[in-house]
Amino acid sequence: MASKQTISAVCASVVLCLLNPGSAPAAPSALEPPDGWKPASQRSEIMPKSWVDHAVHKSGQWSLALAGQGHRSVNGCWQRTVPVVGGGTYRFSASYLARKVDLERQSVFARIVWLPPPRPHDEKYEYPRTVAPSGPGRPGEKATWGRIEGWCTAPEKAKQARLELIFRWDADGEVFWDEIGFEPAEWPRRPVRLATIFCRPKGTKSPQASVEKFAEMVRKAEEQKPDFICLPEGITVVGTGKKYLDVAEPIPGPTTRRLGELAREANAYLIAGIYERDGQTVYNTSVLVGRDGRLIGRYRKVALPDEEIDGGITRGNSFPVFETEFGKVGMMICWDVMFPEPARALAAQGAEIVFLPIWGGNQTLIEARAIENQIHLVTSSYDANTAIYDRKGEALAEANEENPIAVVEVDLAETTRWPWLGDYRGRIAREAPPVTGNPP
Repeated sequence: MASKQTISAVCASVVLCLLNPGSAPAAPSALEPPDGWKPASQRSEIMPKSWVDHAVHKSGQWSLALAGQGHRSVNGCWQRTVPVVGGGTYRFSASYLARKVDLERQSVFARIVWLPPPRPHDEKYEYPRTVAPSGPGRPGEKATWGRIEGWCTAPEKAKQARLELIFRWDADGEVFWDEIGFEPAEWPRRPVRLATIFCRPKGTKSPQASVEKFAEMVRKAEEQKPDFICLPEGITVVGTGKKYLDVAEPIPGPTTRRLGELAREANAYLIAGIYERDGQTVYNTSVLVGRDGRLIGRYRKVALPDEEIDGGITRGNSFPVFETEFGKVGMMICWDVMFPEPARALAAQGAEIVFLPIWGGNQTLIEARAIENQIHLVTSSYDANTAIYDRKGEALAEANEENPIAVVEVDLAETTRWPWLGDYRGRIAREAPPVTGNPP
């Protein structure tokens, strides 16, 4: 039974939370950890402060808390070992609230360790993905809880799984864990049909005439019932003999309206590169049009070669991602693929598919962008491969002059397994260096 002093401390903490819901508890609770959870670390010198908190929680009566000890080398977790059946499929889930954490994706995450340890080169760990990061909340509002979730299959010889709720490498941050689940579950399915088109109009003399050449191909692709159709870069300039500034138009404008009609007829999302005029500024832009024909969003090319700059094009300044019924998608354009930052910025925001309207580019780097970010990459090109790449950088289907339409169905819920690494996509965010600047 808890002592009077312990009960008094808990009551005081709850009262403090009611009076000031954004505050942390004045002191850790002395109550015993529930459900077999216990704190652990690689070394006692770097063990985070750990406690069971009864003032900060999401839906239950407690949370498992970890906090920095004033030094950046802090590294530890709450852990619990549970039985598993080898070959069985399991779903892990947890909610968390992070406060004053500099680099959340590396400092706050979950890991599953299979026991007994497999052979040296077999998969030892699973890293469920952060599907929604924690947020500080707007002034006067409560902070928002993040969510980690993932499905995994236990190795055939596994008998146990050690669940780890990790906090590391932050001197003054803290995290609270709640709604922790690990149970048998069927693996979900998220099928999506991706299409890309090879088409190079010649001698069309006008943007409208070139666009109609692509319209013919979209109608043919429609027969295979794709969910997404990718067209190349600069569909309003190719074949016309005109310059960028000659064909630049506003968005929305005549070309996006025509693309909307095509998308609605095909019942598919449509991606295409055009040249956008916004006042005095001209961008090399890729648009995403929804199944209903409405413009969902645009991406303005960030990485510009000198040839485009000399042609009067201005670069964009952001890498947006867009929510669709199949998940988050992003777009790049041509020269973007020569640099790691664009694809990485999109993947870091949760994009699972990246569409790349491209004139021509380096094949090795196209494959690398798919591999290093563990995304499906769809290219539509004139002088490079027009193809759909998987997370291993392998072309699942290619389009060319003889076969101008490539369509393939992929399951976004499937994991791509790598020898020794397991699901590499689950590890990238935890182990990659920061996108910009120096490590904190």
